[in-house]
Amino acid sequence: MASKVYFTRTITPEKVLELYHLLGKGLPGRVAAKVHSGEDGNQNYLKPGFWKPVIDALGATVVECNTAYEGARNYTDKHQKLLAKHGWTRYFKVDLMDAEGPDLVLPIPGGKVLKQDFVGKNLTDYDSAVVLSHFKGHPMGGYGGALKQLSIGFASSEGKSWIHSGGKLKDQAILWDNTCEQDTFLECMADAASAVVRHFGGVGGNLAFINVMANMSVDCDCCEVAEDPCMKDIGILVSLDPVAIDQACIDLVYAADDPGKAHFLERVTSRNGIHTIEAAAALGFGSREYELIEID
Repeated sequence: MASKVYFTRTITPEKVLELYHLLGKGLPGRVAAKVHSGEDGNQNYLKPGFWKPVIDALGATVVECNTAYEGARNYTDKHQKLLAKHGWTRYFKVDLMDAEGPDLVLPIPGGKVLKQDFVGKNLTDYDSAVVLSHFKGHPMGGYGGALKQLSIGFASSEGKSWIHSGGKLKDQAILWDNTCEQDTFLECMADAASAVVRHFGGVGGNLAFINVMANMSVDCDCCEVAEDPCMKDIGILVSLDPVAIDQACIDLVYAADDPGKAHFLERVTSRNGIHTIEAAAALGFGSREYELIEID
């Protein structure tokens, strides 16, 4: 059955909230708003003010986790300072979910590679989540969208190492000499994403997804030095299905009449980025078939 994906070419904070309401989905209880806080020096990440209307409307807490690479976000004290520098704590209540251990271990009963996912322990403080994703390229995954936020985004620092190493280690100090084969890494991302979706009740449960196709660089917001955007902005998409929303974004890139798309797609295809979507669909927590409903 095709999943509904709502789409507008108008990119404003108010349109984000308008499209969210089209889902007709109330998020109960305590709501987590998963964002990408942006690496220090990155110019492309979506700023707190852009997300403010939807986060305020949901009464949500902004959530993040530490990274597993050198930078301003790999340890709690540094990450908390950057969250303040980038303005997140000025606008919102912010929870760095793995600021203190131990991690929350989520089972992955149907995982192709991973059987466990390690996420920030504070995830248990939330009844539902809105996953706010900046759709762009990525140096390792090819692209970053809802599935990356669910997997790498919700993972603790050790959980990120676990995913990147194919379930072999959780020590970030030695991770980058021990990463796994590319397709295995992409399958690990899908496995980890499935665990978070399952935690919130599955597709159609207490989750909603918003992807914004703006500032579309081939590099992720995790890059301190990122390329400037190579494509024009495309729009905002919302869905209850993380697989469908990412597939729709990829399809919109292919359909774009933009000379920069060749550079963007080279990043996606050279990393076989579509395999994350393939693996997620195979796990059954979303569909690559969707109905794109365009809104003025």
